[in-house]
Amino acid sequence: MGIEIERRFLVKNEDWQSKIVLSEDFSQAYLASNPNEWTTRVRIIDNNQAFLTLKSTINELVNYEFEYEIPLKDAIELFNLSKYKIAKTRYQVKVNKKYWVVDSFYGSNSSLKIAEIELSSESEEVKIPSWCDQEITGIKSLSNASLAKTPISDLSIKDRLKNKDTK
Repeated sequence: MGIEIERRFLVKNEDWQSKIVLSEDFSQAYLASNPNEWTTRVRIIDNNQAFLTLKSTINELVNYEFEYEIPLKDAIELFNLSKYKIAKTRYQVKVNKKYWVVDSFYGSNSSLKIAEIELSSESEEVKIPSWCDQEITGIKSLSNASLAKTPISDLSIKDRLKNKDTK
């Protein structure tokens, strides 16, 4: 079974940049997304690799996640058919012997940077880097699928945090 356990944080400064070990450009399109059901996403990485992902929330920290590599040509076609899209650069960052990712968004979400860490269990202890700000784990209005539908330029982070159980 595909399970993803992660915590997410807003990023407050650029101190993480000295720890970058890898970066990749992501284009993502959402074919179907409902915060209380399944989300279907197509992801294109560096314009040369593509994945179809099915994702559904179990609880605030845990999601079902099934990801399959698909032909790039199919991904581009699906991407072009979708009206809900985001673009970002994903940076892999090594901190305290752990790998974090920092997503730096483009376009209508360009003011946003989100840090994520995947955990091996819900009870795993994690040392939060100083460049992380407010935790946003489980706030559906700040999920990538929600940001594709309602970009940060349309609704501020402050407003999204007020309505954290919506979208």
